[in-house]
Amino acid sequence: MRLNGFFKRHLVRISLSLVVLLLFLSNTVGLVHLRFLDRMESFAYDFRLNLMMPSTVDNRIVILDIDEKSLQEEGRWPWSRNKLALLMDKLFDQHKIKVLGFDVVFAERDESSGLKRLDEMSRTRLGSDKNFRAMLKEIRPSLDYDQLFADSLKNRPIVLGYYFKRGVGSEGGTGALPPPSFAPGSFGNRSIDFIESIGFGANLPELQKNAAAAGHFDPLIDEDGISRRVPMLEKHADAYYEALSLAVARLALGSPKIEAGFAEGVEAGDAYAGLEWLTLGNRRIPVDAQVSALIPYRGKRGSFPYIPVSDVLRDRVPVGMLENAIVLVGTTAPGLMDLRATPVDSVYPGVEVHANMIAGILDQNIKERPPYTLGAEFLQLLLAGLLLAILLPRLNPFWATALTVGVLSVSFVFNLLMWQAGNLVLSIAPLMLLITVIFVLNMSYGFFVESRGKRQLAGLFGQYVPPELVDEMAKDPEAFSLEGESREMTVLFSDVRGFTTISEGLDPKQLTQLMNEFLTPMTHVIHNHRGTIDKYMGDAIMAFWGAPLEDPQHARHALQAALAMIASLKTLQQEFAAKGWPPINIGVGLNTGPMTVGNMGSEFRMAYTVMGDAVNLGSRLEGLTKQYGVHIIVSEFTKAQVPDFIFRELDVVRVKGKDKPVAIFEPICDAAGEDQATRDELTLYREALRQFRTQNWDLAEMQFINLQKMVPERYLYSVYLERIAYYRDEPPGADWDGAFTFKTK
Repeated sequence: MRLNGFFKRHLVRISLSLVVLLLFLSNTVGLVHLRFLDRMESFAYDFRLNLMMPSTVDNRIVILDIDEKSLQEEGRWPWSRNKLALLMDKLFDQHKIKVLGFDVVFAERDESSGLKRLDEMSRTRLGSDKNFRAMLKEIRPSLDYDQLFADSLKNRPIVLGYYFKRGVGSEGGTGALPPPSFAPGSFGNRSIDFIESIGFGANLPELQKNAAAAGHFDPLIDEDGISRRVPMLEKHADAYYEALSLAVARLALGSPKIEAGFAEGVEAGDAYAGLEWLTLGNRRIPVDAQVSALIPYRGKRGSFPYIPVSDVLRDRVPVGMLENAIVLVGTTAPGLMDLRATPVDSVYPGVEVHANMIAGILDQNIKERPPYTLGAEFLQLLLAGLLLAILLPRLNPFWATALTVGVLSVSFVFNLLMWQAGNLVLSIAPLMLLITVIFVLNMSYGFFVESRGKRQLAGLFGQYVPPELVDEMAKDPEAFSLEGESREMTVLFSDVRGFTTISEGLDPKQLTQLMNEFLTPMTHVIHNHRGTIDKYMGDAIMAFWGAPLEDPQHARHALQAALAMIASLKTLQQEFAAKGWPPINIGVGLNTGPMTVGNMGSEFRMAYTVMGDAVNLGSRLEGLTKQYGVHIIVSEFTKAQVPDFIFRELDVVRVKGKDKPVAIFEPICDAAGEDQATRDELTLYREALRQFRTQNWDLAEMQFINLQKMVPERYLYSVYLERIAYYRDEPPGADWDGAFTFKTK
């Protein structure tokens, strides 16, 4: 019964999770095709490859680099074939290399010797010159560079490179193809999805005739432009030709015959062709449905030794360094356009792609993805999906997160284990995304449906109050609303002094950064003292205490926040100075009194704010801070709410728009923090203030002068000395109540 109740209560959650699971399973078996999962899987493949590759240098395979240095020393490419013939002799006779592969094609004849011009002369104006014809016959062998190069290839394990042209239609080829690895009809009526070509660019016939083998150097390029695979066999005119890397590895292994490996029980004519690997003797090369192999990148560019070709030609390579090495001739010079995008590097030499492939064949570490992995991926999706769909609705957010992280971790570790230990590539992106989607779906459902009360509070008050207060309010959400009501509260106004001057000295980007770095810590201070942010007004902040959450200590918390803002400002000033920004100062005004609080505005825009005379007075007090040279001014009403705090009375004032005077104060410290110097200064100051208000100008002036000498940095005493000078000339009258009237805001 309890289990039935669980499924009934969470039917929607479980059903949604199962729908997501069904969608992912359908993609795995091919009923639907979610292309974004292909892109994610490509990214996941690249991530695992970079994470697990050995990043070591393989000295068995050496790349002879037609690099910028070689081009500068030997001239622009292509070089004369007699120079290449010399290179062959040096590599095999002097350095005794094992196999040589060319990642270049020799499709055009070399006419750099001038032999063609000499033949033309022998047929024309020098045709009757017997001495000329005899000399030409004698020197012809030394000037036929193509034949010299061809002779240097003979009886040596050299693999030439060529390329196929892919596409549709009909297109011929240039040069001579090597004998195919598999003749037409070798695979009978098996429906193998070979990469097919319509043309080719191959080597001169005499070169191909004398070479031990030749292989195509065309990697496959995925939809994202990355080279991850090489077709081991490519189909042309119903025959099948081996890749350059396969041909080089074959010669390095003693030229065993290439054989096709078919899955057991798969017969010709089956829907599944079953070609899963190729073999070279005891070496097995796993291939996919297109008879392509994944490139086992060892690391970033430079995973194989590079030697400039010119160093070999000019005998700068020590004898013995290349002995028994597999050598590939290729280019990294940008102008020769053999650079590719790969999972390990965005600009990667094409010749090093072949080196990685050869090393993978020799080491038997080519990753494979046989068809049976589809069943494993299906089973993983099914188990993980069912587990999370059933368990997540039963768990609170903490344990739901822990379970999800656990399933993700186990899946990821298992996948890496199969990758490293079994050379198996199991799809991981669909599984990871399925787990994440089911988790997010469950958490979102719980958030939107089962936490509606707290969400409503966060929506109503989250932009004004810190999350801690929202959590408190969530305990009784019905007690809070946006409707207007009157409360005794404390309001705070803060403004940057001289903001116009500061803004004129900064460009817009700097000004924006400065304000963000100023407002953020100020807001944190207000939130940390249970304050509610009303609004930001350019460089100004308005906040209040006592709503939406009742706060009997609203005046104290507001005062503590104001003092903390000034303390935080000192740290900010040091940071701003280090950035070369102008110094920044603020004034803060606090007032306590009855206010109307609620959601106010128009049908176009509403805001949770406070209104009333007490709010206006708080704004006026902030404006007075610069008149008295202080950072904070509080009203007599705020002071009365914090009796255990020491204040300095600044004045009795009438602010603009108010007839009744109000006493204003500067907070100094709590009673426990008052020292003797502060106590003495306040005693003298109260006496000076008493003399001032009884219009005893001389005695008051003397007292303020003494105070000014004691604390010269206190601007307040200068204010009273200026007033005394003014009142001597313009007496306030016998009925003066001691208040100073401000005519402006």
